[in-house]
Amino acid sequence: MKRIINNIVFSVFVLVAIFALNACTNKHTEGDGHNHGTEAATTDEHEEENVAVLTDEQMKAVGVEIGSIEQKQLSKTLKANGALRVPNSNKANATSLFGGVIKSLNVEIGDFVKKGQVIATISNPEFIQLQEEYLSINSRIEFAEQEVARQRELNEGNAGAKKNLQSATSELNTLRTRKASLQQQIQMMGINPASLSNSSLKSSLVVTSPIGGTVSNVFAKIGSYVDVSSPIAEIIENTALHLDLQVYEKDIPLIKIGQKIDFVVTNNPNKTHSAEVYSIGSSFSGESKTIAVHSRITGDKTGLIDGMSITGNVSLDDVLSTAVPNEAVVNADGKYYIFLVKEQEEEPHDHKEDEAHDHGSENGTQFTRMEVVKGASQLGYTAITPVNEIPHGTHIVIKGAFFVNAKMNDTGEHGHAH
Repeated sequence: MKRIINNIVFSVFVLVAIFALNACTNKHTEGDGHNHGTEAATTDEHEEENVAVLTDEQMKAVGVEIGSIEQKQLSKTLKANGALRVPNSNKANATSLFGGVIKSLNVEIGDFVKKGQVIATISNPEFIQLQEEYLSINSRIEFAEQEVARQRELNEGNAGAKKNLQSATSELNTLRTRKASLQQQIQMMGINPASLSNSSLKSSLVVTSPIGGTVSNVFAKIGSYVDVSSPIAEIIENTALHLDLQVYEKDIPLIKIGQKIDFVVTNNPNKTHSAEVYSIGSSFSGESKTIAVHSRITGDKTGLIDGMSITGNVSLDDVLSTAVPNEAVVNADGKYYIFLVKEQEEEPHDHKEDEAHDHGSENGTQFTRMEVVKGASQLGYTAITPVNEIPHGTHIVIKGAFFVNAKMNDTGEHGHAH
């Protein structure tokens, strides 16, 4: 009996061992199958977690903008305040050479005008009187010429007094002088004297712009009276716009011609402009004990106007830092990131020079995350050092990176949920 029991126990043990081995084998087999089958999927999932896709509509809605990594001077700088200036030689007033009432006004502040473009028209009854006198003086001159000829004949025959000839000659000269004066005045009115006739008299004159530029001020209005001393509008040629920084005396030795300047306009601190020092003043500006440092604007002048207040940083060395706008950097889990535009795979074709590349597609624009180390921040820019190399020419998110990061996190969470 005992022997039978032992045989039963041994049989049970063998069966358990067989089942355990089969279970272990199946486990390894299933495990291997799972690993091989999902290895690519796991990699893809990891990549998906670092990719965010936004459509053009989404980018526009949240204000995502794409730009490039720049080189900026963010260390060893001198900060100073100043203003934008245009030399007086590049400013002009549109005025009328004759007094009159404004009949029409064709410009507003901010309009761009060309040299010779009509600014306004003015009206005055005296304009017609001048034209009438000019038309009638020709017949008076003709009569005076005949009188001089008659007096000359009489004088040669001793039939007339010499003083009558002199009087007639003087009258003729006076009329000719008056005609020349009227001719000049009419030409200054913008009227061709040769085209004048009784049926073409003009009661209004045009006032034109003496230079090409932007209308910075309008002094008159329709119905107001203007004369020679009353300007109608001021025009500024913004191509000559430059930057005047006010630097204290103790800092002047640090300033050199050719130094770079990054500056922002006081009322728009989010956009940085560039300038270069070309002249250093030699006298104090008023009672401020500062000296003007003149700099030409080297970058985009859009939105810059004479008189705007600015804050600038003068580069005191030639060291440039890799930098991006402050809004391009986000903080996530204690690390800093920027977002690169992931180029879409497309059929190879020849690109012309300066041809624009479309980063988007029908499915949207893809962004990948790149860890960076933050450096100094000035004038809306932050110096960065990428953890991995970024290919030259790579485009990045320069505005709205926070939303791209939120989209990426949202995608990652959904990926984990599944």
